[in-house]
Amino acid sequence: MRILVTGGTVFVSRFTAEYFTNCGHEVYVLNRNSRPQSKGVHLINCDRNDIGRRLKNIAFDLVIDVAVYNETDTANLANALGDFENYIMISSSAVYPETLPQPFSEEMPTGFNVHWEDYGTNKISAEKYVHKHIPDAYIIRPPYLCGKMNNLRREAFVFECAESNLPFYIPKDGKMKLQFFDVEDLCRLIMKIVELKPDTHIINCGNPTTVSINEWVKLCYGVLGKTPDIRYVSSDIEQRMYFPFRDYEYILDVTKQQNIMPDVKPLEVSMVESYEWFKNNRDNVVQKDYLNFIQKNLRS
Repeated sequence: MRILVTGGTVFVSRFTAEYFTNCGHEVYVLNRNSRPQSKGVHLINCDRNDIGRRLKNIAFDLVIDVAVYNETDTANLANALGDFENYIMISSSAVYPETLPQPFSEEMPTGFNVHWEDYGTNKISAEKYVHKHIPDAYIIRPPYLCGKMNNLRREAFVFECAESNLPFYIPKDGKMKLQFFDVEDLCRLIMKIVELKPDTHIINCGNPTTVSINEWVKLCYGVLGKTPDIRYVSSDIEQRMYFPFRDYEYILDVTKQQNIMPDVKPLEVSMVESYEWFKNNRDNVVQKDYLNFIQKNLRS
């Protein structure tokens, strides 16, 4: 296939571009060329909000819109495209209001989520544009994504603490649940959608097995053959100052995904692969100074 991937230089978009290139497809990436490009891709060097006619004469079998954050992003790309066969937008679980019963299913209404604020409502506006103007498109709503090329300081932060034999500070009692989805499974799901053309055009994705914060931290330390010295932090201290996830537990119903793609990568395998990537790409991880806050406010 000839595939267009928006972005293509960090985490999900970069992994997606390389995954489909390695599968033998002809992959174009659309970005501003501000970071190194992956081998084997065709660069369309421009801002997605100033594409002009660069795409009009290229027919794509598949458009994977990864780097999409609002309606303007979607409209500008859609209006710039020429011929294309399949369109898949990567949205977010942030489109579900926190007040709905869980697990969130695709049939539930979208709306403002106090924990995600504008990020969620902007994704909703992008989804609505896709529904109206590209009715055959598919929308994928993931939870937290993980695995190789994760440049966000999530599991990377836990790995750093494990390498330095530091204690790990966990909010409250550590029982809050987290749901993940491996970035390679996301690409596999995209391929399944293209192959099977399922009737449902909005699909939650995620590992059906959730883990508590306690379990996740122990899993990350275990990748290095270590056991964490866990310290619990009271709820009166802002969680995001020392821990890489929001104080918000949510779970997606992924039944539709499982009907399309029953098997997913175990989380422990994702963490092993994430650490292998991290060891050789430390400088590519977004820096957040959790340790400085911990040193000043949590350590006795």
